[in-house]
Amino acid sequence: MPVQWSGLGPELLLALDRRAAEPLRSQLERQLRDAIRSGRLAVGERLPSSRELARELPLSRGLVQDCYAQLQAEGYLSTRVGSATRVAARAGGQPTRAAGPGLGHGQAGAGPDYDVPGRPRLAVDFASGVPDLASFPRGDWAWAMREVCRAAPTAAFGYGDPRGSQQLREVLAAYLRRVRAAAASAEQIIICTGFAQGLNLVLRALARSGVARVGFEDPGYSLAVAAAASRAGVDAVPVRVDESGVDVTALAATGARAVVLTPAHQWPTGVVLSPERRLQLVEWAAASDGIMIEDDYDAEFRYDRDPVGALQGLSADRVAAIGTVSKSLAPSLRLGWVACPTWLAGAVAEEKAGQDRGSPVLEQLALAMLMESGRFDRHLRRMRASYAGRRVVLVEALAKHAPDVALTGMAAGFHAVAHLPGQLAEGQVITAARERSTGLYGMSEHRSNRSPTPGQLVLGFGNLSERSISAGIAAVGDILRGEGKEHGRHAG
Repeated sequence: MPVQWSGLGPELLLALDRRAAEPLRSQLERQLRDAIRSGRLAVGERLPSSRELARELPLSRGLVQDCYAQLQAEGYLSTRVGSATRVAARAGGQPTRAAGPGLGHGQAGAGPDYDVPGRPRLAVDFASGVPDLASFPRGDWAWAMREVCRAAPTAAFGYGDPRGSQQLREVLAAYLRRVRAAAASAEQIIICTGFAQGLNLVLRALARSGVARVGFEDPGYSLAVAAAASRAGVDAVPVRVDESGVDVTALAATGARAVVLTPAHQWPTGVVLSPERRLQLVEWAAASDGIMIEDDYDAEFRYDRDPVGALQGLSADRVAAIGTVSKSLAPSLRLGWVACPTWLAGAVAEEKAGQDRGSPVLEQLALAMLMESGRFDRHLRRMRASYAGRRVVLVEALAKHAPDVALTGMAAGFHAVAHLPGQLAEGQVITAARERSTGLYGMSEHRSNRSPTPGQLVLGFGNLSERSISAGIAAVGDILRGEGKEHGRHAG
């Protein structure tokens, strides 16, 4: 049975190239055909309304209607008066499932989760990685929990499948196929408590299969990966990141057979993994019998760039993709998932069962209901607009109070990288700002060698109001200009 998406416009990942010679309508028709043939869109699954799809891309509604009409004439889509456009019964494909490579079929991994550390109370805190906690959709969540408690079968209150709720895994698989261009099925998904537990599960599974070394992006999750690798008994090695993403040549030189990546919006630099590097990674994994561990970080919140599909969709047998609702909803839900290669799923499930026998079921069912009802999509649209507004305020505040500070990494997510002028020392800027009750955080804490140069700040704005962002930058503007009573200048 296809997932029955509700709401006006269930999201669908489509990337149109306005510089290409191929007309936009032809591109849209081709991509929809491919999505149906490959099984990303299942038979009976509902497409966004023409109005919503036109708004998302953006295109004229007439162009989308013409595209739908053409695909209906070709037998790919079906429509009825008063009903949504759906994938026709005779049009469906099946997702391809690659055979497992020789990394050790049917083995697994484990671990706990990584939370944002406690922050001291500050007037304005530019801590990164924290979403707008006040915007959690309390009403929608309460509705979903009530519906679950009212309608859940008695069996739902038992221990259940350690892999997670079948219902949620089916909804997630359909959602990832639709929105992230993933090649996933419910059987490949294991529910976990967040990114860090997912990472631990996968690394322990890989260690059991013989993997002895994992690479990680530098700058990146150096502490989290090192801790997870230590628990799994494998070595962790840094691999440099440049403007195109992780350096695949440097990765190959480490001898690692696994690598942890944030390709959609690299943490913390914000660069997007280039198409060339994506292909190089796939080639590296095949040549080294390796696996990519993908953190689909900030993929939900993109602004002024085209959508980027999950790396997992390119090489499903070589990627374990980890996702969570910690940024899209709230960290306190402790809900995430791992979309494993088929050959690895059983091993990861074994590790999950051995660690905690499975994640809370009622919350899983509530999340499935929230996603299938369209309320999750509605919340994401609202938060994209909200974060985009805060991003504009941050840019304008820095332009006013510290015009020499350049910002990068803002095409997605809710943090930016501020590049300090050459005469300013990162550590001194942070200390001086703290004296004014403003929390600033340096790039150095994300570098494997903790180097403070070049001086950069990672400015999170997700959990700040527009007024707080303006006030915070105004409070430290002279420090960022190097005029704050010598605070922030290099000694000597």
